[in-house]
Amino acid sequence: MIRLFARQAVRSGLIWGGVFGAIAASSITQFTAAYDTPQSRHEIATTVGGNGALQALFGSGRALETVAGWTAWRSLGIVTIVGSIWALLAATRWLRGEEDSGRWELLVAGGTTRRGATARALLGLAAGLGALWAATAAVILAAGRVPEAHFTVTGSLFLALALIGPPASFLAIGALASQVAPTRRQASQLAAVVFGAAFLLRVVGNSGPGLHWVQWATPLGWVQHLRPLTGPSLSPLLALAALIAGSAAATVVLAGRRDVGAGVVPGRDSSPPHVGLLGGPLRLAVRLERAAWLSWAAGLAVMSFLFGIVAQAVASASSTALERALTRLGAGRAGVEAYLSLFYLIIGAAVAFAAAGHSAATREEEAGGRADTVLVGPVARLTWLGGRLVVSVVALAGLAVIAGVGGWAGSATQHGGVSLAQALGAALNALPAALLILGAGTLAHGLVPRRAGAVAYGLVAWSFVVQMLGTTGTGGRLLLDLSVFHHVALMPAATFRAGTAAALAGLGVAGMLAGGAALRRRDLAGA
Repeated sequence: MIRLFARQAVRSGLIWGGVFGAIAASSITQFTAAYDTPQSRHEIATTVGGNGALQALFGSGRALETVAGWTAWRSLGIVTIVGSIWALLAATRWLRGEEDSGRWELLVAGGTTRRGATARALLGLAAGLGALWAATAAVILAAGRVPEAHFTVTGSLFLALALIGPPASFLAIGALASQVAPTRRQASQLAAVVFGAAFLLRVVGNSGPGLHWVQWATPLGWVQHLRPLTGPSLSPLLALAALIAGSAAATVVLAGRRDVGAGVVPGRDSSPPHVGLLGGPLRLAVRLERAAWLSWAAGLAVMSFLFGIVAQAVASASSTALERALTRLGAGRAGVEAYLSLFYLIIGAAVAFAAAGHSAATREEEAGGRADTVLVGPVARLTWLGGRLVVSVVALAGLAVIAGVGGWAGSATQHGGVSLAQALGAALNALPAALLILGAGTLAHGLVPRRAGAVAYGLVAWSFVVQMLGTTGTGGRLLLDLSVFHHVALMPAATFRAGTAAALAGLGVAGMLAGGAALRRRDLAGA
């Protein structure tokens, strides 16, 4: 059982460790490229340090005029949110999800107890945390050796440890929630509520000097006090270790006190039937995907609103190097519009990531055998796939609209001068790239179904990394042309490219059609 769970956790840990390390590495390269003079670094440090909204949301930074201070502040601010959400969803999927599927019952039917099986599963997840730290540290060690940064080995390893602190905490909290709640969905919701409360406490603690004591009431505040690269402190590690160990111990104890398939909090044995979305493949696709798309909508609304707030602050601390970086990306003019264009590029990558998630979800429906239940009846494969694609295209367009409105609202609070039409145009401008990702994932699902998710996610990651390299001038023209996002105009600072957008969308539609044709001709492939 340890090897079974470790295999899944280590694979996921290595992937996300690379992501966390890339966030830290991009902080180094972007800071050194955009702020290349002491004056520009002092200006951005003063601007960020004096922005109460940024301090409340991303934590208070130290020595922001240095590469080390900026890297620690920016990477911790992002990973604390992204890593915690990934960890709580992963924990509930690996523990409560296995139980909901009936596989856990097979594992505990042998000579092991429920507590023993849970303890072994947690050891497997611990191996995944080790892989997460190792991958994160490897990338930071490589990136931190550049002359502009020159991080010490100890400092790089401690930064990697600080970055995995929030994911480790919420991996343990998600495991505990899996014992309390009767279903995976409810366990995820319970863990998400805990994360929301912890994040809110951190925001309150960062809102003013008189409230700093509140930071010690949340694990997300403890991580701030680790202060990697700028005066490390080891004492918060004790609180994090106690939380993780206590949650793990409670998880094992509760696993032995409840029945398999039940939770500490009893579930309802019956509920009124909900059959309104069971009348066909299209409505079934809405029912299956609505929770994921609503989660994406909420996340993008918050992210775009925050980006809109930040744009004015970043624009006020502009430097010549940063202007050159934006010009290399294709921004036609400077100011708030240019920085919003960069932010909408990131939003576009997030929408494309959601499109990749659709390909992975479609593959999971087939791998789990649930598609067989639909296709065994008078439902054609193309009808089933088409229903899912229609829902995804509509949802992607909705996400773009939400991101546009959110960015406009955030910018309006800072009097950024960007109209709603400009913001909506910039957000919808990234939709053709997401359609291309959706088409590539659908084509991979038809030809190599077991690699559908990897192809879609890999294309998004490759395109985003190459595009970010373009801000530093290290990406050659041919390399940049291989990035999907390089062909998206940076609106509202650049003019809409109708021909390029039509080509991207056309390639996406062609991929969907070809993927559907391939699915029609092959056998269904299980896990």
